[in-house]
Amino acid sequence: MSGTLEGKVALVTGAAGSIGAASARALAAEGARLVLSDRDEPGLARLAAELGPERAAQAVAEASDSAAVAGVVALARERFGGLDAAFVNAGIFGAAAPIADYPEAVFREVLAVNVLGPFLALKHVLPAIADGGSVIVNSSVVGLRVPEGGISAYATSKHAVVGLMRTAAREVAARGVRVNTIHPGPVDNDFQHAIEMTATGAPREQAAALFEQNIPLARHATPEEIAAAVVFLAGGASRFITGAAIPIDGGMSI
Repeated sequence: MSGTLEGKVALVTGAAGSIGAASARALAAEGARLVLSDRDEPGLARLAAELGPERAAQAVAEASDSAAVAGVVALARERFGGLDAAFVNAGIFGAAAPIADYPEAVFREVLAVNVLGPFLALKHVLPAIADGGSVIVNSSVVGLRVPEGGISAYATSKHAVVGLMRTAAREVAARGVRVNTIHPGPVDNDFQHAIEMTATGAPREQAAALFEQNIPLARHATPEEIAAAVVFLAGGASRFITGAAIPIDGGMSI
């Protein structure tokens, strides 16, 4: 621990997932106090207990529920006196189907979580975040390039948050607040492996190997590697980076 975030308060949404949890641990290791949110109540409770009540507060919240998101931001103020950084990470995949066959209800759900969710997070976080703060929105390599068809909802949502991020970055730059997106490639976690099996119809290990053929570095990322980028963007070392779409994808977007 180097304490680069000592005295800072960070919000992590989607905190119960592997990237969210790894990021929360990494932010805490740098001294940040945390407000954690997710709709997975048991997973959220386990992470909060691991980090301890002095370090972390938790709130079960649905990303697409404006009142719930506002409540999470209010919790940051009540427990820790404010907010200095936010990692907007909650997201879902949806289905794998051609556009002509894609279920409309699933498309709406994906956009509600993956686009409306980040919009609501920014809507409530930006007025509350301290000047000089940082917001990181988790997109995907699919937000930079679409490697295959059949993922219209997911691809649309991950491209959409780039426009949202850049608009927000313009709006709050005068306060020194930075807004960026990260674009992970395949990560070694259950979420990604489920996507791969759905996309390929192959068993987990075979599906992972097929995906790795499209990664120049020929492997999946670890959640901790994504978390390292979150910590960098949350801290002062990145204070001149805003409006950027940052790939963490092993070269897939080359």
